[in-house]
Amino acid sequence: MVDDIHPITVKGEHITTRRLHLRPWVREDAAAALAVYGAEQVSRWLAPAMERIPDADAMGTVVGRWVDEAASLVAPQGRWAIELRESGELVGGVALLPLPPHGGDLEIGWQLAPDAWGRGLAAEAGHAVAHRAFESDTEELFAVVRPRNERGAATARRVGMEWVGETDKYYGLQLQVYRLRKGDLDDSGLSGRF
Repeated sequence: MVDDIHPITVKGEHITTRRLHLRPWVREDAAAALAVYGAEQVSRWLAPAMERIPDADAMGTVVGRWVDEAASLVAPQGRWAIELRESGELVGGVALLPLPPHGGDLEIGWQLAPDAWGRGLAAEAGHAVAHRAFESDTEELFAVVRPRNERGAATARRVGMEWVGETDKYYGLQLQVYRLRKGDLDDSGLSGRF
């Protein structure tokens, strides 16, 4: 699929945008992934779903688990490493996974290394994964954000999501809920942003 508004190409598990290449994680990504998931500025918003990764060995274990779990995920679910197309540098991760506790809702989540913040890369990755999801029978996606995570909330809005309320349904935490419906994906003023 190629999106004329935002140049997004989906080929199998690979998603390409104007600036990004989203691809499945591989075990060799562990060292670069530590710059994302080992950063306190990132991990503070992920716990308890994911604690801060303390070192390269622990990151290797986590990435290995993601690689092993990939075969059991049902499309459009997935986890992708985010690389800059220009340099190939791994700058983050994006995932589309069932929300606990029952798995009936799909959550889109994104994490970037702090060095990559402020350039719209998380919104670009989230928007691309939403396009992939909506190619299937998926009708809506959710993002859950801690109330003080202003960056996460702003990114959800830039993806085109709308705030729909607060809940403690997911992860046992009070969270802000954002939703994106299939029909609203490119009706959010995003044209030309990516």
